[in-house]
Amino acid sequence: LFRSLKVKETCHISPTPPLPLGDSHSLPLTFLDIPWLLFPPSQPLFFFQLPSTSSPSFFASTVVPKIKASLSSALEYFSPFAARLAASEDSNKIKFVLDETASFSVPLTTAECDDGQFEYLCRDYCQKNANDLHQLVPNLQSLRTSCGLDHLSPLLAIQITYFPKGHGISIGVAHHRVVSDERTFNNFMHSWASFCKHGKLPPGLQPTFDRALILDPNGLEPILLNQFWKSEPGSIIPTLETMGLGSVRSTFVMGPTHIAKAKQWILAQCEKKNRTYPVLLSPYVVTCAFVWACLVKAQLESPAQTRIHKGPTYFGFIAGGITRLGYRVPVNYFGNCVGFGRAIAKREELLSEDGILVAADAIGQTIKKLDRDVLGEAGNWISDWEPIVGSDLHVNIVGSPKVDLYEVDFGWGKPKKIEENSIDVMRGISLTESREMKGGIEIGMALPKSTMDAFSCRFTQGLLDFSL
Repeated sequence: LFRSLKVKETCHISPTPPLPLGDSHSLPLTFLDIPWLLFPPSQPLFFFQLPSTSSPSFFASTVVPKIKASLSSALEYFSPFAARLAASEDSNKIKFVLDETASFSVPLTTAECDDGQFEYLCRDYCQKNANDLHQLVPNLQSLRTSCGLDHLSPLLAIQITYFPKGHGISIGVAHHRVVSDERTFNNFMHSWASFCKHGKLPPGLQPTFDRALILDPNGLEPILLNQFWKSEPGSIIPTLETMGLGSVRSTFVMGPTHIAKAKQWILAQCEKKNRTYPVLLSPYVVTCAFVWACLVKAQLESPAQTRIHKGPTYFGFIAGGITRLGYRVPVNYFGNCVGFGRAIAKREELLSEDGILVAADAIGQTIKKLDRDVLGEAGNWISDWEPIVGSDLHVNIVGSPKVDLYEVDFGWGKPKKIEENSIDVMRGISLTESREMKGGIEIGMALPKSTMDAFSCRFTQGLLDFSL
């Protein structure tokens, strides 16, 4: 698809001084950051429509300079994205470091793609070759190496690609999850876009770096740090080479009407079968339960599934910690403030006609457990997630429908489409807010074609069944 992709420039963008990290120009990781050292980078990909009068010269002389200047301005406030990681001599601490004597920065690539595929890439439901989208997003090296911690690799990289035939651009972002959760990344993207469009930081988004806001009464930092140092490089992080790239990508949408009807269907089935209602049927739970059940059945029907797995199946997801820690953490806190959830269900039960009910109950129970004590099993977060990431037997959710990335506007309008490229490597499922239906959820999938075909049939039929 992208044989005509041409790299125009590779450069590095530095924060506009001064760097707001305090006198030491360093920032320690908290126990909430440490598990993410082992995860693959996040790779969100944004597509924006430019004016129909845009041209390669407009892209080079107007778009690129504005993006560069605004990125530099945003990094002044969100400077850990331009930092590197360093461990203390005794390895008991890891911190972000910005050294005034070194040129710490964010690599930025500009490219041009003459293929007239922009509109195609912005569509939902259609199947896209997963290999192609990886050319639009930068790659980042693993932070865990055989020698310890990679202290030279950047934590954020950007690629801007212009599509002259479609009069559009893509902004591919790769960032290590240890830097930020979805909330912080969302704040960064809105700030970057605001600098590009308005030349200033939006109200209320200037981050706070106060690590004293995060309390660790259970002594989780040394426990998780010890697990990190004992881990083998690549224990959680698969690579494109080891995973292979024979998959296709597609986006499915659960609109608010679909979600409401699915909830009614679940309640009706519980009454019909004399089952206890699930403890929680939020839009998130309903959507995840439906997707989990559809996927397990699609895998069974697909020739790509080479073995039948019996026993427990895991559904991993991220739970926001801002409202669950039991004390106030401001929404502009910079860093990770999330917990890990792992719902468990028997595969044979998910394959039954009650599969959606089983999934909804398992996910709802896990969320309620996290509501009571989000850190209750935090000491096991790394070991609990090792079998999930990169597995074709278990499910892990990336992204969040609660952040408003579809509201990001650099001055050329809101995104036409957002993809999360890392789901190929993570064997994950991405969830974002719907760009068209308020209260809806977009579901991003990357699967072998035969499995995607089966999932699509299951998903479509399920929506019809909910309406009966």
